[in-house]
Order: sequence, then structure tokens, then C-alpha cells
Amino acid sequence: MSDTTTDKKRYFVASTAELESNDRVIAEIQGREIAVFDVDGEYYAVANYCVHQGGPACEGLLSGTVTVNEEMELSYDQEGEVVACPWHGWEFDVKTGEHLASSEYVLPTYDVVVDDCKVYVEL
Repeated sequence: MSDTTTDKKRYFVASTAELESNDRVIAEIQGREIAVFDVDGEYYAVANYCVHQGGPACEGLLSGTVTVNEEMELSYDQEGEVVACPWHGWEFDVKTGEHLASSEYVLPTYDVVVDDCKVYVEL
């Protein structure tokens, strides 16, 4: 019987002190550009490659969303959780990699590990 589990390798990205809250750092790991986002102390890693036309998806504006409730009141939600590709404005949720307008489009995401104030991406 063979072991089908794969061991992931950790790649250092930044210290937690270098990565400001609601911001990102982009690192090249194994030939891929990967952005690590700090969303209120939680870390998420997303491929910096837009599924639309190959642009740098994670280098654009980091913002949130505007929603309307039943009373037609606007609210600003998901602050620091939405990144817009600078080429054409496609918006993605940095936690899931999903395109905001269509779940058909998703950026690859990666596991993030924080160990001794160091942020790693696992591949």
C-alpha cells in the first residue's frame, strides 16, 4: 500500500511586523507570484495572476464592498478583503480567491502558516 499524502513545503514570505494590517506582500515562490494579505491579523495567500487576462491581480486597490439592506441603506463591508486587478478592475475576495461578480472565476489560494512571528506559504 502506497502513501498518497503529499508533504507541503513552507516558504518564508515576511515577518508579521513587516506585513501591515489590511495590506499585502508579494513574493515569488517556486516560479509563481503569490500575494499574502493580512486581514485584521488573519493571513491569506492568493496567486498574483488574474484569470481574466493574466494581469497582476493582487497589485491593485485593496478595498471592500458596498451593500444595500432591506431599508435601502448602504453599508461598507469586507474592508481590506477585496482586491481589484489594476488592468481591468476585476475584483476578488482575498480570503477565497473568488471573483465578486461570478463564482465561475477563482484565483488559486494557498495555505498560510504563522510560526514564531514569521509568515510562510505552504506549497
